[in-house]
Amino acid sequence: MIEFDNVSLKYGNGPIILKDISFSIEKGSFHFLTGPSGAGKTSLLRLLLLSLKPSNGKMSMLGQDVSALDTDKLLQLRRHIGIVFQEFKLLEHLSTFENVALPLRVLGQQPEQYKENVTELLDWVGLGEHMHSLPNTLSGGEKQRAAIARAVISRPDILLADEPTGNVDPELAERLLHLFAELNRMGTTIIIATHELSMIKKFNYPQMALKNGGIIIK
Repeated sequence: MIEFDNVSLKYGNGPIILKDISFSIEKGSFHFLTGPSGAGKTSLLRLLLLSLKPSNGKMSMLGQDVSALDTDKLLQLRRHIGIVFQEFKLLEHLSTFENVALPLRVLGQQPEQYKENVTELLDWVGLGEHMHSLPNTLSGGEKQRAAIARAVISRPDILLADEPTGNVDPELAERLLHLFAELNRMGTTIIIATHELSMIKKFNYPQMALKNGGIIIK
């Protein structure tokens, strides 16, 4: 599913963020991405999202050598990847419902095909009463839940999440992790960057630990 071979990353003339990291992620696995602040968790997620290119090394995603793909093929590959970043990136002119439904619209589905599924998911994450609200009327936690719902609605092959439970209370955080776990049981490969040790212990999935530019899977 995912393979890194001696991948390094640095920004311009700055210091090396990731140094010669190698790992393989099997299809249908679930990993927590851990490490101290500044260890490179977000940078690694951006590499996995294909929004950054490595400075050195080889990356393969979904059986394809990323370096050999042109822009159009990279965009096609990215459609198989769901992402939840800390900055949410909701479209301000679209309602919560429309934001969550957007990946399905991009795939060519019509409203009558996705209305029930989107409504059910919004109810599940506690946003049923806000489905017609615009993002600027939502709290930080509500925006986070909307971003998560948008990322999982199309059941992507790979789901990446950067601190997805950072703006919600512990009870809802656990509920969201159960949502990720259910998606994983349906076949989605999941990588979640987090510093919440209680969640890591409770769900007991393998960890990809970043430290000093390197990575250890444990």
